[in-house]
Amino acid sequence: MQGDRPEPDQAAKSDGGGRTVSGRRQPPRWRRRISTTLALIRANPTGRLALKVIIGVLGAIVVSVGIVLIPLPGPGWLIVIAGLGIWAVEFHWAKRLLGFTRRHVQGWANWVKRQSLAVRFVIGAVGIVFVGAVALLSIKYSLGIDVIAQVLHYLATH
Repeated sequence: MQGDRPEPDQAAKSDGGGRTVSGRRQPPRWRRRISTTLALIRANPTGRLALKVIIGVLGAIVVSVGIVLIPLPGPGWLIVIAGLGIWAVEFHWAKRLLGFTRRHVQGWANWVKRQSLAVRFVIGAVGIVFVGAVALLSIKYSLGIDVIAQVLHYLATH
């Protein structure tokens, strides 16, 4: 043993619950493997550039699909955030923006949890009305179908 450095097997000892003796939780094996692979790719200048291009294009595709889906019912914002997570693998600005988004979404969720049932019901109702209005307007202006007029016409004739 040299100096005060612990033996390699001592530094990695686990308490059986995925935590090391020092109390820090080790990442899962698949995450360590991905980190190692990305580090090997980044070690080569050509690999670093290729990785930036691939991550940039893949993130742009996912974010674009998410943006297209935002006005439609479904997980548009979730897909945009997933694309931001893809960008965050390689771009520092995306990592900061993802952290900002995560903090604010968690803050909003915690605030809503602390509210009474009546307030949560009103927030949910407003959310449903908003999503419905956005969906109807999207269908009307992108597809040219006025759903409300067609429903009213159907009700008047039947």
